[in-house]
Amino acid sequence: MVRRLLFLLVFAASLAQPARAHEAHQAARTGLAVSVAADATGRLWRAQVWEGRVWVSRSDDGGRSFGVPVAVNAVPEAIVADGENRPKLAVVGSRIYVSWTQALSKPYTGHVRFAHSVDGGRTFAEPITVNDDREVISHRFDSLLVDGRGRVHLFWLDKRDAAAAQAQGEPYTGAALYHAVSEDGGASFGRNERLAAHSCECCRVVSALDADGIPLVLWRHVFGRNERDHALLRLDGRTKPVRVSFDRWEVDACPHHGPALAVAPDGTRHLAWFNDAPTRHGLFYARMDADGGMGTPLAFGDYAQQAAHPALAVAAGRVWLAWKEFDGRQALVRAMHSDDGGRSWSAPRSVAASSGASDHPLLVSAGHRVYLSWSTQLEGHRVIPLVPDDTP
Repeated sequence: MVRRLLFLLVFAASLAQPARAHEAHQAARTGLAVSVAADATGRLWRAQVWEGRVWVSRSDDGGRSFGVPVAVNAVPEAIVADGENRPKLAVVGSRIYVSWTQALSKPYTGHVRFAHSVDGGRTFAEPITVNDDREVISHRFDSLLVDGRGRVHLFWLDKRDAAAAQAQGEPYTGAALYHAVSEDGGASFGRNERLAAHSCECCRVVSALDADGIPLVLWRHVFGRNERDHALLRLDGRTKPVRVSFDRWEVDACPHHGPALAVAPDGTRHLAWFNDAPTRHGLFYARMDADGGMGTPLAFGDYAQQAAHPALAVAAGRVWLAWKEFDGRQALVRAMHSDDGGRSWSAPRSVAASSGASDHPLLVSAGHRVYLSWSTQLEGHRVIPLVPDDTP
């Protein structure tokens, strides 16, 4: 207890240092992968990993500063914190929901962990393991979503079916997409349900609510013999997974490069992804109508500068796309926006840069604003409001 109090005092004291120095020091001792989410009032919340714990803090000034963080898990554990597998965060009223991957004893294995707060993040319930298969295999790359009825959804990539096939001497490509739901505000989760067999093994899974509140989930799937394109599923109990990219990237490995998804109030789904097929490679954006009709994918970013890891957000009738490039000296976050639902786009521009190691960019919708969340080794964690060039 004394050690914990001393640590909190040191942590709080460090917040009084100049912001850049504090954040750079913090980044050196934590995983670079940070999550930021907004509540209904537009306040920003942050989840980051520090010495075996997930810490949650709140900003009341648009991300310029964050308050003293609260530990989500009282007992330290091995936590994965990289760009494809960052801790996840959702805020609904006074309830704070957090999920993460606990690393296990063997390489590339893990459990999906979850904890929640009912008092505005002041305290958190004891974490629970969501995957009901407890073998030391891969249950990782979780995606967290809370629907309008207060049900908590968790999606993740799971190797239990691959392990079972292997035990029988049978082939199995990739992993599988699994899902569990909490009907009691996060106190417990129901049985695990397989949504799709043969997903890619280690590309992030993303989810969002459709315009009518039905969950959507997007992931990299293995089609045919070994084409690693993308599939979208609407969890209405009737719809089957739909293939949404046809780049036909055949690779016998996981690219560690997941897609992005955002849904506009009119039901338009905005999708972005990376593929590296011989004839169709780089970053792509596509818009999908509420009825499922898709337009021709738009290539964006500079493939020669390693354009990668797209992020999407929708706010105030505007769609934002951000991604990372490398110009030979430093990493750049580039962004562009659309004011007509993704039919046309502004010219790309650089909105942040760093010459050190960096996280993947994350876009956060907060009311009428969109923020870039980006964590770097040298500059620490930054929250940058995105506005068009012509905004006064």
